[in-house]
Parts: sequence; structure tokens; C-alpha cells
Amino acid sequence: MLTKRQNLLETIKGGKPDRFVNQYEFMDIIMEVPLVKDCFLEPGTERKNNWGVHYIWPEGHIGQMPVHGEHTVIKDITEWKKYVKAPSVKFSDEDWAPAIKHANSVDRNEQFVTTPYFAGVFEMCHNLLGMENALMAFYEEPECMHELIDFITEYELAFAKEVIEHIHPDALFHHDDWGTQRNSFMSPETFKEFYEPAYKKIYGYYKENGVELVVHHCDCYAANLVPSMIEMGIDIWQGCMTTNNPAELIKKYGGQISFMGGIDSGVVDFPEWTQEIVDREVEKACKNGKKYFIPSLTQGLNLSSFPGVYEAVSATIDRVNKG
Repeated sequence: MLTKRQNLLETIKGGKPDRFVNQYEFMDIIMEVPLVKDCFLEPGTERKNNWGVHYIWPEGHIGQMPVHGEHTVIKDITEWKKYVKAPSVKFSDEDWAPAIKHANSVDRNEQFVTTPYFAGVFEMCHNLLGMENALMAFYEEPECMHELIDFITEYELAFAKEVIEHIHPDALFHHDDWGTQRNSFMSPETFKEFYEPAYKKIYGYYKENGVELVVHHCDCYAANLVPSMIEMGIDIWQGCMTTNNPAELIKKYGGQISFMGGIDSGVVDFPEWTQEIVDREVEKACKNGKKYFIPSLTQGLNLSSFPGVYEAVSATIDRVNKG
């Protein structure tokens, strides 16, 4: 029987996986990494993050969101340098100790030691500017947007250097949502101009420094951006919703990139979820086959918004694997 790591590699390389990869099982995500461990609020709270972006997690909602209006960080894109100050990526040995301890405890023959990164380059742009202002700036002030993107990219590269030196990750799990359920926020041409070069630098740096696997979370419609994902160096697109038609993507791009998802969180992860719904959606997803595909909730971590859903999905995938 292949290890989780071996089975993942067989899956994404079009080899001979002996079972479906079960959701996030191949990654041990080091959530203790400084900068990352304080990313998330508690429900019912609000505060500014280290970039000055004001976040709120309202009671009764399933996640946090940035708030703009009077809280918008960049008031004028043409003067972005006046408003934006990048936080330090330098942390003490004491700050790094929990992440190092966790990374050292992982059996790297079994799983990939994985560093997470939340709020990627596009999300940082609209977190700082507001969504409408960010999208308009591509057309009205493209030079300023290129400058801002370059600034954010350099920050990510500085962070990458620190995390590589401290925990030597095997994989990167990087978040950046690029669309709605129906379409991408920008055309493939605009995306290619503004974001493809940034991610080629970021993902290229990780791979040049020993990171074997790049997993990019994007739980939306982004099928039209897959050529850019391949060019960027993404190995696995996590969050691939059914609106993207995973079967068609596997047929067209299998061998260049793999797809993780096919079980839409919005369909199964809600208060009145049932095992019957979970079984139906998992079995439907598994029809995509084992090569270049990983059945998983589209949620951007190994968890669910409502208790028991993630575990139920994993149990059903195990059942499918046992035949």
C-alpha cells in the first residue's frame, strides 16, 4: 500500500494511485507559522490585521470579511505608497519554535510538511482598496496597480525566505480567490498581465528552494484561468467547484495540473446536512477518477463550517476506496 505522499504523487503524475487521495490527508499544514497563526478572528469579533485592514466576523456567519468605507486602507490608488506599510516578516526564535516543533514531528515519507499562506496577491489588493476600487484600478490606473502588486509580491518573497529557512517545507498551500461561482473577477488577459508574473516569481522561488508541491486554493469559477495556473507552476488547484466542470478540465489539462474539489461546500456543508447528501456528492465526485483528481470539500482548509461534515466526507471517501 502506498503512503499518503506516494499515492498523491502517483495521482498528480498520472501514475498508478492505489486509492483516491482523501481530501487534505497528504498535507500536514503548519498553522503555527508566524504571520499565519493570528490570521483568523473568533466569531463575533473584529480587529485590524497587520496591514491595517479591518476585519469582522459577525455572529451567525461562517467566516470573516474585510470592511471598507471609512476603514479602507488605500484611499487613492495613485498615492498607495502613502497608505500602505508592509508588516515585518522577522520573528524571534521563540515565535518560530511552535512551527519548527510541529514540522519536525511530521513523517515526511508519509505527508508533505506544508506552509500555508492566506490572502494572496489579488486578495491583498482588494482588501487594501475595496473590491470595486481594485477592479476599476486595472483600467484607470494600471501603472499604480502594477506597482502595488510588485510591492505585495516582494513581501511574499521575503516571507517565503523566512519560512523556508525555518521549517524547510515540502509543500505550499496558498490562498487567493479569483472569482465568483459563475465567473472570474477579471478576464484571462487582465489576469495574465497583472497576476501571472507575480505568481511565477513567488511559486518559482518556493520551488527553487526545495518546495516540491504548490497547492493553490481558489474556491470559485476559474476554469478560464487554468492556462495561467499552469504557467505559474501550480501543481494542484484546490477548491475546484463543480461549476468548473472538473471532468472536462481533467480531460483537457490532466498531466499539466491536478484538481482538488468536486464536492461543493455550499451543497453539503450547512446546518441541516445529512449523510445521504454527503454520500451522493462524494460518489458523484469520485466518478472523475483517480488520476489528476482529488475528491475534497472546496473549503480552504481541512475542516468544515458545521460540525461533522468534513469527517463525514472523509469517511465516505474511505468507503469508496474500500469498494
